[in-house]
Amino acid sequence: MAGVEFVKGHGTENDFVVLPDPAGTLALTEARVRALCDRSRGLGADGVLRVVPTRAVVDAPAGVDDSLWFMDYRNADGSVAEMCGNGVRVFARYLVETGLASEGRFTIGTRAGERGVTVHPDRTVTVDMGPARVVGRSAATVDGTAFPGVAVDVGNPHLVCRTDTPVDDLDLTRPPGHDPVVFPHGVNVEFVNVLGEDALRMRVHERGVGETRSCGTGTVATVAAWLHLAGRTSGRATVAVPGGQVTVTVDERGSTLTGPAVLVAGGELDEQWWADNGF
Repeated sequence: MAGVEFVKGHGTENDFVVLPDPAGTLALTEARVRALCDRSRGLGADGVLRVVPTRAVVDAPAGVDDSLWFMDYRNADGSVAEMCGNGVRVFARYLVETGLASEGRFTIGTRAGERGVTVHPDRTVTVDMGPARVVGRSAATVDGTAFPGVAVDVGNPHLVCRTDTPVDDLDLTRPPGHDPVVFPHGVNVEFVNVLGEDALRMRVHERGVGETRSCGTGTVATVAAWLHLAGRTSGRATVAVPGGQVTVTVDERGSTLTGPAVLVAGGELDEQWWADNGF
């Protein structure tokens, strides 16, 4: 076989390897994902985005149009994830830059359902993130300290912990503790400071990845939780993350996420490397 084509990109420094697979034949094993995302023995990334027709995805959810391009998203540990807001932005920009979609508004498929996206002339991207549902309360622990949080479902599970402790002071090198009864499949944990009116700062530990420079669904969950704690159901806020800044809107109908999408480089994976890392 020829080398496997790839593109490297990031959304607010949450970085991804994009693998075009228009025929739906790429054998994307957990081992290959782990190797690709390894920053010493692979390309290095927080996750992998396979670009594949929905009709070729055996576990595509019901209701996703077979004709859409599907974002087959994998975490760095090889696990399958439902949704990734930063990944969607990179995915959408890739489609436009390669002529698979036209600038402006279009729809893609994800495991969280169909998502509308708008690629703007400056190549920022707005994503319709769907509903952000507050589903309860729980707590996360860091170094023995408990941080009360709001559980939010954005197509994947989040626990948003608003705190007066500066988020930059937290040690997120290890996964925060969480209640496995509330989150049996793991959880993305956000720690949030309120900076001022409609301005938040966030750090995140993502399940299956570790701390990342940004998390798109996490910023949406953060704004939804912030509004909930303020007794509001709709609003708009900027969220500063280590990798940059995004803008989030939340209301009764759904949510949007707007931010940059950067394509860094492209090339081919060595054929022998691909074969050696298949198992």
